[in-house]
Order: sequence, then C-alpha cells, then structure tokens
Amino acid sequence: MAITPDTKDWTWVLDEKCPECGFDADSLTPQDVAERIDAALPRWDAVMSRPGVAERPDGSTWSPLEYGFHVRDVFELFRHRLGLILAEDGAQFPDWNQDATALEKDYGHADPETVRAELAEQGALARDAFAAVPSEAFGRRGLRSNGSAFTVVTLARYFLHDVEHHLADVAG
Repeated sequence: MAITPDTKDWTWVLDEKCPECGFDADSLTPQDVAERIDAALPRWDAVMSRPGVAERPDGSTWSPLEYGFHVRDVFELFRHRLGLILAEDGAQFPDWNQDATALEKDYGHADPETVRAELAEQGALARDAFAAVPSEAFGRRGLRSNGSAFTVVTLARYFLHDVEHHLADVAG
C-alpha cells in the first residue's frame, strides 16, 4: 500500500496543543527551540541506529529511516527559511512538497548511515541558526506560498513541532 500524502495544514499547532504528540508551542523562543533540538538530536541518532531502521511498520506508514530523512530535510529547509526572514522582513517561502521530495530522493532506499550523519549535521546547523537569532529579530515576518504568515518565533515553534512530532511517530 502506498503512503497517503499529508495534506493537513499543521499551523494550528501554533495555537493549540497537539493531541498526537503533546507538543505545546506556547511561549517558546528560538533559543528554547535550539535547546530542544539539541535534546532531540541524540534521540534521533538512537532511532537511526536501530536494527531494521528501513523497515516500515505497515504498508501505509514511513519507516524510521524515511522519517529521519524527512526530518533531515526539515532541518535544512527551516534553516533556509529562517535565513530568508532574517535577510528580508516579509520574505516569501517557495513551495515545498514533502511527499514529492520523499519520492524524488527515494527516502526508503537511502543509506541509513548517510542519513544518520546528515541528520546530525543538519540538525546542528539548524540548532545553531535558531540559537543565534537576536531578540530584536523575533518579530520579522515571512509568508508561505499558501498564505500562512510566520514570524521568526512562530516559524521556530512550527519547525520544532515537526521534529518532535516525528520523534513520537518513531517512538524516539
């Protein structure tokens, strides 16, 4: 069975607690997000080190490897989006189709050790980028192609939910 594309607009997690993973965005700063990324990285490393990391639990759910590769891309994407907002208040983000990316990069057949190393590297780069945001930049804005508006703070919170939610998906 094929993976069903995720078409939800997850921006609601900025306003309410996620019932699936327990994430609560309330009052997190980019520095808090950086600390939580730092705490999540060893957990992701442990997931990526598991035997059978490439095995799907069922035909319609990604394997831990696929989730890890996705989060590796999320780290890179949101570091880039943060850079856009910091460079230009009101920056516009290009579209990103996570399902098309998973197919294009063939997440399920990637080398687990390569994904593990890149996940750690991109995670550290994202952590450091969010940690370095000065408080006077917290209100800078960016706009996603579907019209969703973010500040640096809400972008950081939205991003962290993805990282932590997928950790819960893989029991990390």
